Amino acid sequence: MPWLSITLELALAQAELLSEALLEAGADSVSLEPSLPLLDTVEPDTSRMRLSALAPAGTDAAALVAAAAGAAGLPAPRYEVARVEDEDWVQRSREQFGPIQVGGQLWIVPSWHQPPADAGLVIRLDPGLAFGTGSHPSTRLVLRCLERRLRPGQSVLDYGCGSGILAIAAAKFGAGDIAGVDVDPQALVATRENATANGATIRTALPEDLPAHRYDVVLANILAGPLIQLASRLAAHVRPGGWIALAGILESQARDVIDAYADDFDLAVGAAEEGWALVEGGRR
Repeated sequence: MPWLSITLELALAQAELLSEALLEAGADSVSLEPSLPLLDTVEPDTSRMRLSALAPAGTDAAALVAAAAGAAGLPAPRYEVARVEDEDWVQRSREQFGPIQVGGQLWIVPSWHQPPADAGLVIRLDPGLAFGTGSHPSTRLVLRCLERRLRPGQSVLDYGCGSGILAIAAAKFGAGDIAGVDVDPQALVATRENATANGATIRTALPEDLPAHRYDVVLANILAGPLIQLASRLAAHVRPGGWIALAGILESQARDVIDAYADDFDLAVGAAEEGWALVEGGRR
């Protein structure tokens, strides 16, 4: 069937934010590459990225881009649209995703690949409608934090679970009671399906259906604005002595997030990658 190709050129951080938001808004696939130089003799500008999104031919491109930009907290960008005739776009999309090692033990492996022979803990996960494939720096930051900090048997809440990758990783690292929450019902479906495929037990709920319960660990990989707005709600789900890990935060936004949680937590930037920060710390 024919497809719609939507192309944008953005600063690196904006492109990464918008790529995930486009998938959540309904794009079937996205890809990022450095913007092309004006002359063949000039190196590509790696501070700016060309974002290409693929969607079914009947998609309202303006509505899709506007919804994604709104979710990412960005002004609506300029874009170009082209109709693309039938081709094996599933295979082309798959070629973008291979096994990813995160930290010392964990591998994220799509179903069409075999894990490396020496892989330790393996999460089987295919790109889909919900955020979280392990390819984004913010996801990797939280995964490495789990490997470093999580203790066997600790209870975990993944707030904004998306694909369920963080909750599944917590199970692989030995967590006990695990819950996943998301405002998108499709994300809850994805989390449950991915959990089953990985032999993990994860309870899922919409935010309004989440019981009043405190966890040893709360994870939230969303965006800085929502994290600030959710500070009191997330704090209420962390037991005294427990800890929280927050991501989806640009390094320039980290101080605002830390300040929003200062009444209940001792937080600091625990790690950073490609301009993204992980804010983590314990509850007093």
